[in-house]
Amino acid sequence: MAHVSTPVSAAAGQADMPKQHFALASLTTLFFMWGFITCLNDILIPYLKGMFSLNYTQAMLIQFCFFGAYFVMSIPAGKLVSRIGYQFGIVVGLVVAAVGCALFYPAAVAHVYELFLLALFVLASGITILQVSANPYVSVLGPQKTASSRLTMTQAFNSLGTTVAPIFGGWLILSEISQATAEEVKLPYLMLSLSLLVLAVIFAFLKLPKLGKESDSEAAHQDLEDFVDLGSVWRYRHLILGAVGIFVYVGAEVAIGSFLVGFLTLDNIAGLPENEAAHYISYYFAGAMVGRFIGAAVMQKFNAGKVLACHGLLAVLLVIIAMTGEGSLAMWAILLVGLCNSIMFPTIFSLALHGLGKYTSKGSGILCLAIVGGAIIPLLQGVLADSIGVQMALFLPIACYLYITYFALVGSKVSTQTQQSS
Repeated sequence: MAHVSTPVSAAAGQADMPKQHFALASLTTLFFMWGFITCLNDILIPYLKGMFSLNYTQAMLIQFCFFGAYFVMSIPAGKLVSRIGYQFGIVVGLVVAAVGCALFYPAAVAHVYELFLLALFVLASGITILQVSANPYVSVLGPQKTASSRLTMTQAFNSLGTTVAPIFGGWLILSEISQATAEEVKLPYLMLSLSLLVLAVIFAFLKLPKLGKESDSEAAHQDLEDFVDLGSVWRYRHLILGAVGIFVYVGAEVAIGSFLVGFLTLDNIAGLPENEAAHYISYYFAGAMVGRFIGAAVMQKFNAGKVLACHGLLAVLLVIIAMTGEGSLAMWAILLVGLCNSIMFPTIFSLALHGLGKYTSKGSGILCLAIVGGAIIPLLQGVLADSIGVQMALFLPIACYLYITYFALVGSKVSTQTQQSS
């Protein structure tokens, strides 16, 4: 989901084309895997909610622990990758994520909710290291002018993972939810742990370009530069408003995905059993995948801010219909929000970084920390769902999409004073 900027070695241009293509093909498997694992959280929420008799606020601690790891681990992960390079950063990330998946087994045996939350935090920490390593790796594996194209391609595989995961999770995890046991999570997460370990071994021995590693003197200089210059980046108003935009976008997307099963099981919406409702999460994320390809073509001819505003307003309209409507109309309205989400993250990201010059990498770091919205907003929506119901609690994502529309039309504009000072 997130793109993290790190120093890029000039050696990237020296790698031959076959090696670059092989490296990119290898990296696409990682984007698929972490999309797949992240989306499984939407299956875990109704499963653990039923197993431990949780209210919605308690169930949303799943997303709080998962996305909270992005906030806690992003900076340490960046420091680690700068020491060991992108390839071995990927290996470490895969091993940590595999440990997190394996921890689901003792959590299931002990039947302790807090152990599941710990497993999720460890798993997300590994994925954070993967993000910090793989995103810039893709960027430097080829000409700079086609970096966005390569990232779009690999992000499409991430969306493919989020589309497939609900089908897998609904089949293996939610199929026996009525029995309220912990057995169903053991096999899927042990399989994921083994798969991640196999990938770690493969990446450890692959002959890939050695990029991303800084010398000790470069790292020390970067640390000093960060300390001296960090204060200056905060004067960019559109960057700060963009960080809020990333916060509310990730929060809204995760909150809606987290509540989809609960929403579709409501009698006045679809009245589906939970294992069937889980399959519809695929439509939500498939919309995001399709929308990325359409949006990439549309934004070549239209202003990015205006396209973002149109998506924001359409999302507001669809969530209002879902909040106030009933039956299939409300069901398909909430699922179509995924299509609106498609271009939001990269567009907010690029608009917020516009005109930052030498502060671009620091601005990127601030925006990536804002992904913690995926931890905070679903938790708040859980509190609202317990108080006023799942359907009425959708007014929180409406507020998020209204802010994104404001940022697209007003907040993303770079002030004349800022342009002159930079």
